[in-house]
Amino acid sequence: MSDVILPDQTIGILGGGQLGRMLAMVARRSGYRVALLTPDPDSPASHFANQIMVADYDHRAALEHFASVSNVVTFEFESVPVEPLRWIENKVLLRPGLDVFETVQNRINEKKFLEKFQLPCSPFAVVSQRHELDQAIREVGLPCVLKSSAGGYDGKGQFVIRDLAELDQAWQAIGDQPATLEAWVELAQEVSVLVARDVFGALATFGPIENVHSNHILDWSVSPARIDPLLSARASQNSQQVAEHLNLVGLICIEFFVTRSGQVLVNEIAPRPHNSGHLTIEAAVTCQFEQQLRTVCGLPVGSFEQLRPAAMTNLLGDVWQSGTPRWDQVAAVPASFLHLYDKSPPKPGRKMGHITSLGDSSETALSRAISARQKLNPVPTNNAT
Repeated sequence: MSDVILPDQTIGILGGGQLGRMLAMVARRSGYRVALLTPDPDSPASHFANQIMVADYDHRAALEHFASVSNVVTFEFESVPVEPLRWIENKVLLRPGLDVFETVQNRINEKKFLEKFQLPCSPFAVVSQRHELDQAIREVGLPCVLKSSAGGYDGKGQFVIRDLAELDQAWQAIGDQPATLEAWVELAQEVSVLVARDVFGALATFGPIENVHSNHILDWSVSPARIDPLLSARASQNSQQVAEHLNLVGLICIEFFVTRSGQVLVNEIAPRPHNSGHLTIEAAVTCQFEQQLRTVCGLPVGSFEQLRPAAMTNLLGDVWQSGTPRWDQVAAVPASFLHLYDKSPPKPGRKMGHITSLGDSSETALSRAISARQKLNPVPTNNAT
């Protein structure tokens, strides 16, 4: 197997969501072929794939065909079962590798990784069974957050415990499975940092990006983040250390909690492009999807230099609640760009697209992005401050 994958060869993507769609768009533009393995016959990524295998990720015949037509395999989300990945890695290049995947897919492994390399995170305890939760509460204290070890995203698989009477309810809420119990953090901000690392060990970093969530789903992001420069530098440095210790070949996003006391704590590591990084499509010399393509293909990492301040607002299915959104209104907002993911139906809470706006400052970019979304349909949004 060659470590360098050149145009006319095939990128295999596990998963067919919007992240896979945007990676496939970049790959096709750059002359690569795209193979897709997804259970969804009408996935957003399928419209940009040369070959599509519609099957579960553990379907052996589909896996064999997928591996046989792919020169390198990567993924667009981290909920793929480990065993199919283990099988794929023995047949074709898998980037990032299975060791990275196993570390960050499981929250317990992820926390132990951070602890091992003395990377800052909130105090935690591992809870494998319900009876261990009582002791863990004594170690971590109240309030705290119980988080399932696998499968959690957009706030799923989490329960905030404020009272000892809630322990049974919390354990049932996360699905009666191994978990981490994490100390409550007094948040000042949430930020994320993108890191691309190539086969030569060269790194490129973008961020921090400032993020605001609504109902546990990312509402908007803005970069540069409005954060103390010392804390910004600390987040970037910690992100680079994460990539180095993982021996990463690929792209990751590290989410941080910035506390009111001035700590910068690693919250989660995503071994793929990230929702907050969508603004790099217009704002960076090399966007996050181009970085993923370059690094998994064994090419030199690109420049993550930011060209202009930028903000991104998510478009959820709620935007359709009053009918078809007025897409023409986005064009009326200066330096604003509409991205739709070709999903249907537009269910409330479902990510259907995003808007990115550029400006001379983070404040101007964010104001434009919020304004562009409001013009589609008057729906409640977080105040941009």
